[in-house]
Amino acid sequence: MDNSSPILELTRQRMLLQVEYACEKENFRRQTEAFGIQRKVKRGDAWYPIKTGRTYYNSLNQEVLEIIRQDESDIEHNFEYGRPVCFFTINEHAKGNEKSIRYLPFTATVSYAEADRMVVVMPDSSRILELQRSEMPVGIQLSFDETSYRLMFEALDRVINARSGRLAYLRDLFYSGMKAGRFTFGPMRFPWLNPSQEHAVNEMMVAKDVMVVHGPPGTGKTTTLVEGIYETLRRENQVLVCAQSNMAVDWISEKLVDRGLNVLRIGNPTRVNDKMLSFTYERRFEAHPDYPQLWSIRKAIRQIRKQRRRGDDLHQKLERLRSRAVELELRINNDLFGEARVIASTLTGSANRLLEGMKFGTLFIDEAAQALEAACWIALRRATRVVLAGDHCQLPPTVKSIAALKGGLGTTLMERIVERKPEVVTLLTVQYRMNEEIMRFPNEWFYQGRITSAPQIKYRGILDLDCPMTWIDTSALEGKEEFVGENFGRINRQEAELTVATLTSYFNKIGKQRLLDESIDVGVISPYRAQVQYLRRLIKKDEFFKPYRHLITVNTVDGFQGQERDVIVISLVRANDEGQIGFLRDLRRMNVAITRARMKLIILGDAATMTRHPFYKKLYDHIMKANRPYGAADDGAPVDSNDNAVTADSPKTDTQTQDIT
Repeated sequence: MDNSSPILELTRQRMLLQVEYACEKENFRRQTEAFGIQRKVKRGDAWYPIKTGRTYYNSLNQEVLEIIRQDESDIEHNFEYGRPVCFFTINEHAKGNEKSIRYLPFTATVSYAEADRMVVVMPDSSRILELQRSEMPVGIQLSFDETSYRLMFEALDRVINARSGRLAYLRDLFYSGMKAGRFTFGPMRFPWLNPSQEHAVNEMMVAKDVMVVHGPPGTGKTTTLVEGIYETLRRENQVLVCAQSNMAVDWISEKLVDRGLNVLRIGNPTRVNDKMLSFTYERRFEAHPDYPQLWSIRKAIRQIRKQRRRGDDLHQKLERLRSRAVELELRINNDLFGEARVIASTLTGSANRLLEGMKFGTLFIDEAAQALEAACWIALRRATRVVLAGDHCQLPPTVKSIAALKGGLGTTLMERIVERKPEVVTLLTVQYRMNEEIMRFPNEWFYQGRITSAPQIKYRGILDLDCPMTWIDTSALEGKEEFVGENFGRINRQEAELTVATLTSYFNKIGKQRLLDESIDVGVISPYRAQVQYLRRLIKKDEFFKPYRHLITVNTVDGFQGQERDVIVISLVRANDEGQIGFLRDLRRMNVAITRARMKLIILGDAATMTRHPFYKKLYDHIMKANRPYGAADDGAPVDSNDNAVTADSPKTDTQTQDIT
C-alpha cells in the first residue's frame, strides 16, 4: 500500500463525517420546527416546565444555574455533562390552537445532571436574571452539539496533516500492512485470571504500538482491562483512559478506584453519587487546601468589578489579585495531576483545556467498538501507544445518515485494526454471566463457537426444571405495531400488556418473598423508545409491582449495553404482514439484548414477522427445540388464577385490555 493511502482514506472519512454532520444538523432543525414540546419531553430531550434554583460560581469559576424538573419525572432524559442546551418560554394564553414558543437567544452547557435536577453553565448573569424574571413558563431542551463535530474534524485534520512523529507513524501503521512493534518482556503470571485473560494482559505489556482486547459478553473485559492498566502503571507514571460515553468512563473509573488507583475524572459523571463525584476534577479541586484562599480572591475580584466606578484606580489591585489567583490555580492543578495515576475522560473530553500539552505513554480506549474513528483520533494525539477494548459484534457507533453509513463511517478504528492486524487481537474465551443454554446461540452465530462457560455458572438458574430461554409467540394477538414518529419508533400495545402479564406470572412462580430476599433483578428491553415508555407506565401503574420496582429496569437495547440482570424480558414490537423488521436487522443489537440475561431469557415477538429473517428463524427454532411451544403452561407463560396458561387466543384480562396513555 502506498504512502498516500492512509491520507486518502482519512480524507474520505472526513467527507463522510461532513455528510453525517449536515444530516444531523438538518434533522435537528426539522425536529425543532416540527416537534411539539410534549413530544420532545417524552423523548427525554426537553424538560417543561422547569424551576430555576440557586446560582453560584463553581470550582472552575464558571457561573452556574440549578435547574429542577417539575413534570414527567418518570421519563429518562438525555441530558449529560458537556451537552449544549437552550431555553424557551411558552405563552400559554396565546390565541389559536398552537401555543406561542420563543427560544431565548443563547446557549448554555450542562455541568452535571441527575434524574430531576441539573446544573448548567450560563454565559453571563444577565441571562440568569432573564430566566428568573420570566413571567411565562420556562423549559430547557438539548441544542445541536457543534463542539463534538468540531473536535472530530480538528482531529482528522491533525492526523491527515501529520508529516512525522508518533501520530503520523500510528496513522500509517493502522492503514497499511506494516507489522506492529513488540517489546521483548517475558510473560507474567496472574493466577487470579483465566488463561485468556492472562494472555491478554501479557499482550498489553509487550505491545509497542497497538493491542486489541476482544471481549464478548460476560468474559471479564473490564476485569482484564483494569489489570492491564494496573500492570502498565508499574512501568509508566500515568495513563489516559477514555471511552465513548460518560457511563462507560464512570464504570471503568469506579473499577480502577476499587483497585486502589488514584483516578482523576475529567468531566462530571453520569452516575451521580458520592463515590463517583469524589474522584472528579471539580471535587478534588474544591478539596485542595489552597482552594478557600483562591475562592476568596475570586470573590474579591468579582466584587471589585461590580463596585468599580469610572475614575477608580483599581487596575493594579485587580492585576495583583488575578496574578495570585493564576498562581494558586497552577499550584492546585500541578498537585492534582501530579498525584493522579489515571486520567479518565470521554474521547471528546480528552480535548479539555486542562490536558493541554500533556502526553501519555499509553492510551486505553474502553468500548472502542462504539466509537467513531474520528473520535478516537482526538485522544490518540496524546499517546505513544493504544490499547482498544470492546466487542465489534455488539452495538456499533450511532450514524444517522444512511449515505454516510453505506460509505463506511460506521467502521470503527477497532474493526479496522481487527481486520488488518489480527496478530494484535486477543479474544477472551471464558464467560462468567450466562447459563450455557442462553450463551449457546450467540456463541455459535457471532463467535464461531469459541466461547466457553465457566463451570460455576454453566447451569445457573432460578427455578428447578426451568428452561433458560422462552419465546412467546404473539402472532395471534389482535393488535399490530404502530408507528409513532421518526426517531421515536414503534409501539405494540398488546405485546406490551402481554409482556407485563408474563412478568407477573414469572414473579408469582419465583415467589414474592424470594424475589425480595435474593434481590432477583429483572431487565425489560425493547428496541423502541415508545415501547419502553409504554412498558414503564404499565409497570408503574400496576400495584402488583410496587414492592419490586427497585428490582426492575426498563430500557432500550442501547441503554442496557454493559449491564446484566438475572432475568431479561425482550419485547420485539414488530408485527406486520410484510415481514418488515427495520433496524432489528442490525443483529449486533440483538446480540446485546440476548446476552444481558444471567439465568432466564424471555422473548415476546411475532414469529410470523420475525422468522422471515434467517437470524430470527434460527433463534426461534433453537428456543423451540429446547422448550415446549408456547401454549403449554411453561415457566415463562402467563397463567390465570387456576394456573392455566394464557395463550394469544385466550380471552384478554383487564391488564391486557388497558389503554394507558
